[in-house]
Amino acid sequence: VVIVPALVVPSILEECGERGIKGVITISAGFKEIGGRGIELEQKVREVIQKYDISLIGPNCLGVINTAPDISMNATFGTQMPLEGNIAFLSQSGALCVAVLDYAKEANVGFSKFISMGNKAGVNENTLLRYLREDERTHVILMYLEDLSQGREFMALAQEITDHPVRPKPVIALKAGRTVIGAKAVSSHTGSLAGSDRVYDAIFKQSGVIRGNTLEEIFDYVKAFSTQPLPKGSHVAIVTNSGGPGILATDAIITEGLKVPPFSEDTKKRLRKHLSDAVGLNNPLDLIAEAQEQQYEASLDILLADSDIHSAMVILTPTAFTHVDAVAHAIVRKAKKYGKPVVCCFLGVYDVSRGVDILEENNIPTYRFPESAGRVLAELTKFTWWLNKPPTRIREYDADRKTAAKMIDFVRGEGRTFLMEHEAYSILQAYGFPVIRSKLARTAEEAAAAGAEIGFPVAMKIASPDVIHKFDFGGVRLNIQNAAEAEVTFRDITDSVLGRIPGADIKGILVEEMVGKGQEVILGVNRDPQFGPLLMFGLGGIYVEVLEDVSFRLAPVTELSAKRMIRTTKTYKILDGYRGGPLYDIEAVEDCLTRLSQLVMDFEAIRELDINPLIVFEKGRGCLIVDARIILSD
Repeated sequence: VVIVPALVVPSILEECGERGIKGVITISAGFKEIGGRGIELEQKVREVIQKYDISLIGPNCLGVINTAPDISMNATFGTQMPLEGNIAFLSQSGALCVAVLDYAKEANVGFSKFISMGNKAGVNENTLLRYLREDERTHVILMYLEDLSQGREFMALAQEITDHPVRPKPVIALKAGRTVIGAKAVSSHTGSLAGSDRVYDAIFKQSGVIRGNTLEEIFDYVKAFSTQPLPKGSHVAIVTNSGGPGILATDAIITEGLKVPPFSEDTKKRLRKHLSDAVGLNNPLDLIAEAQEQQYEASLDILLADSDIHSAMVILTPTAFTHVDAVAHAIVRKAKKYGKPVVCCFLGVYDVSRGVDILEENNIPTYRFPESAGRVLAELTKFTWWLNKPPTRIREYDADRKTAAKMIDFVRGEGRTFLMEHEAYSILQAYGFPVIRSKLARTAEEAAAAGAEIGFPVAMKIASPDVIHKFDFGGVRLNIQNAAEAEVTFRDITDSVLGRIPGADIKGILVEEMVGKGQEVILGVNRDPQFGPLLMFGLGGIYVEVLEDVSFRLAPVTELSAKRMIRTTKTYKILDGYRGGPLYDIEAVEDCLTRLSQLVMDFEAIRELDINPLIVFEKGRGCLIVDARIILSD
């Protein structure tokens, strides 16, 4: 364990290497997180550990704790040893670790391993995930992240861990730097190059990682995942002695996609034998303020025995009639009997404190508020969904790569990175996308002839490498009705663009068919410098950036990922016939997403790609690209 001034660290590591020491924890700070000379010092550290094959944790870290009884090591500057448990905690922030240790002790949360990674000059999160994947003492992995060293490798490792066929382990992550200012703070904190938060969101979703938004949230989740079995379904029973909290819990659970189903007639009959006529036999089951431990215990016994109930939330408000301790003991007995997840919300602090202690001593997670307990049950259930997801594949299409490559080479040969619309169409057609009929006209007469060939009415658009946003420069006209109007429009568009961009290189006017009614969506790609191509799906049209109803995944996407991209947006409700509206061809959009994934994996030269809009027609009628933009890397 090295705790010396930063300037001395490289020489200390050199001495360690000469003596055959292969494992080092460097707590010292003053490296890349301070910039300038610190970056140079950290590079020297990397050179030394590579020279001697040293596994280094740090620098700029709290250290490492291992609670295994045969090891019981606290190599940190923290003041206390945590409880032994089945949770491994990895963090890029050392100071945060100190606070977490203190909080965990008060919350009765124990750890198997507690590792502060610091600047990750040697060992990083992927190194540790490989170890924790095999660690029998670790059942849940909790992470505080500011960046990922190698995002693609992280995805693969996390998916191996969360989707293991025999011993799946939940991975719960809190990623800091979600905002622009937050990302800058991350950079100054550990010298990280924080990627787009949407990239991280995609990584977590595709690898089964549970993302928390706050420290409180991730601890809420880990308390349940480390103590409770996973539910076999999404049906939740709520037992309460107060109506209001039961309603709040119901709202939270349903909002997260779970169900609070009515009880069966048989279950109601069994409940009625133990409950007074003043109690309605609904879900939530409000035992009313007079409820005592007998009513709680009998109700839980019946509900947890019901095969249509998969998990339960128990709410208690401390009334003069309620024996808090006795209710807690009753919950413990029934939770242990049935092996279904049970979470509790004992409202208040002082009056319920002993009951909360009894529950947590017996590994029943408790929460201050019903909304928190509802979110926790939702995450437990979603992890079950993750484990039970159907088998899927990455589709391979018979694409014309030569045509696409030839167009990319042609554009680059002209010294351009922006493809005009008709050039983008040729690449998309080579990959089997449904593209609108169009023809490039270089004169007014050619525009009239193209319109006649395609069939009026038509749309006309400027074709110029100098014009990316055609509408902004008067470069688009719609519903051109005849040849004479086409000739006039050709000249009008040309004059409009040249008037706003003098000297613009105009290659012609693209004449396109007018398309019938459908729903506009957008497909897009942005190539992240660290993680590669990020696919986007969302509501199309000119208000994409305002409404932001979009979802993201890293390519390549499986068929299942393409389905989920669409279904996690509000746009899906429209496509699925919202309020009696038409059912649209969602399968055709899924096909376009998987084709797009293959295209951008085949060509690293594609930096950005927008298909906006893709017009989706009613079910069985497919979809059609009516505008597209491709930008190449420099």
